[in-house]
Amino acid sequence: MLLQIAMLMPNWMDPEYLLNWLGDWSLWGTAAVVFIECGLLFPILPGDSLLFAVGLFIARDAISVPLWLACVILTVAAFLGNVSGYYIGRALGTSLFRNPDAKFLKPKYIEQTHDFFERYGPRALVLARFVPIVRTFITIVAGAGRMDPRKFFLWTGIGAVLWATGITLLGHALGKVKFIHDHLEPALVLLVLISLVPMLIEYLLARRRGRNSMGEREVGV
Repeated sequence: MLLQIAMLMPNWMDPEYLLNWLGDWSLWGTAAVVFIECGLLFPILPGDSLLFAVGLFIARDAISVPLWLACVILTVAAFLGNVSGYYIGRALGTSLFRNPDAKFLKPKYIEQTHDFFERYGPRALVLARFVPIVRTFITIVAGAGRMDPRKFFLWTGIGAVLWATGITLLGHALGKVKFIHDHLEPALVLLVLISLVPMLIEYLLARRRGRNSMGEREVGV
């Protein structure tokens, strides 16, 4: 079943395909993907699963890089990505998010991210790392809101370590488990599906909120 689902996914969402395609540049390619997803307004990238896959590949010696070095490079990429997003937000605000029909820069993404920020405060910079789409736009909101740079650097740094290093270490640890090692492709497909769960939940919640608001307006009428 998982392999059938995998065939439906585009190649760029398949971490194993990406790492094999990148070859000797797999670590730097992953760092580039992490940087882009965290800072350059392109949310539909396999950040979580790619970090996990790098750890797996290092555990099985398919990537010949020390684990500590991979963690440092990927954490720095995640941190610098967020910093670039923050300064894009300071420079441009949310003016890029005006077209409701845009493919990626949808106004609703900024609204959802702003609500997330309001709910959790500075901790949102840590929690958002583990929520697809939100982790891409949280820094834009922080920058547009002129969040204190020192506070931003602190919280986004903590988030970068927990996310990039944490998921890579998890992949490395599970990569040593024989069952995972022998069933790498289904394990990666499952991880991609799990990483999409927050997006599905947010979509369902947004639809529910939309229905509730429509019901309230009808009652008011």
